[in-house]
Amino acid sequence: MTTQSAFDLIFRNAVLRGAAGPMDIGVTRGRITAIEPTLACEAVEVDVGGRLVLPGFVDSHIHLDKACLLGRCGHDYGSVSDAIRAVAGMKKDFTVEDVYARGARVLERAIVHGTTRMRTHVEIDPRIGLRGFEAVKALKRDYAWAIDLSLCVFPQEGLTNDPGSEELLIQALRDGGKVIGGCPYTDTDPNAHLARIFDLAQEFDVDVDLHLDFDLDPSWWHLDEVCRQTERRNYGGRVAIGHATKLSALPPERLRAATAQLVKAGVAVTVLPATDLYLMGREATHNAPRGLTLAHKLAGEGVVCSVATNNVLNPFTPFGDASLLRMANFYANVAHASVNDFETCLDLVTELPARLMNLGDYGIKVGNPADLVVLDTQDSRFAIAELPDIVMGFKSGRQTFARQRPTLFGPGS
Repeated sequence: MTTQSAFDLIFRNAVLRGAAGPMDIGVTRGRITAIEPTLACEAVEVDVGGRLVLPGFVDSHIHLDKACLLGRCGHDYGSVSDAIRAVAGMKKDFTVEDVYARGARVLERAIVHGTTRMRTHVEIDPRIGLRGFEAVKALKRDYAWAIDLSLCVFPQEGLTNDPGSEELLIQALRDGGKVIGGCPYTDTDPNAHLARIFDLAQEFDVDVDLHLDFDLDPSWWHLDEVCRQTERRNYGGRVAIGHATKLSALPPERLRAATAQLVKAGVAVTVLPATDLYLMGREATHNAPRGLTLAHKLAGEGVVCSVATNNVLNPFTPFGDASLLRMANFYANVAHASVNDFETCLDLVTELPARLMNLGDYGIKVGNPADLVVLDTQDSRFAIAELPDIVMGFKSGRQTFARQRPTLFGPGS
């Protein structure tokens, strides 16, 4: 038993992944300062009652600027290009206030579903200008009490073929963009697109997060060029690719080679189940392909992977509640994950996206911020299996939300 007088807050009876029994977590000035079976101190106490405590979910890929567009356009879209065109037709009329309101709606849902870190992709081009960027910067500021928001600026509709986009990207990188993205499959010169994105990443010393290889034709792809650029520029560990659905279409021997290539280059992969499943294989008349890259299998071979939200209630994905726990459950079900894979599936929305985003202060460890969520279960495997309620959350030791357990009213109540 450790006695300390400096704790501001103690979490009692917390079940932690990998711990032999219930633990106490001591917090001082918003940071974890002790993790032991019993802490003796006069401090504010939160008894979590033997429930599972996690370090908050990490959403490594979401689009706040184009969320919640249901009702503004039809949604009978069968391809990625259809969805891109639908949003392109609307975003010229987006205002800062409009983007802010729609983004806030999603952020608040994410917060009460336990997300404490997030990377949002923000479209930058002459049609939207910097309006979406300004709105998301305001969201980052206004919701910092509950979530750390990182802005990845990117050209959705191309770069070399879209005059004015590069100048706007540079302006955004000078004004708070912390990651740069790209979308080479929408550019008339994909390799030049990638080269320029990597040039800007090096110039501003930011990580790279690309939309890549988003179809089911494995006869061609841009993965080779991404790995080549990553290795040439010594950018291993700083590059991620989202979707990468082509990987799901590879036979085993080619997948093994691609996996080794990703590991060697240090390129991470983000799988986006809701969008990937919605848009891939729609032309099939029967036995439709899933189009879902198996992140838990890649992770087992040493590729840093994550599962993330991507789009919410728009032409790319007319579903969504910003719950990463639900997304991990959805992924595990569709990916044929076994019970033995459930811990890895939980890693895909916690520890692994934190590594992908290079978050050095993530996790329930002494010295890190007390960013914690409490789940109504005693076993981390059941977090994936049964989707327990997320009963409360904390950011830097300050409570950000609480959810009451439902009450059943039986006969005679």
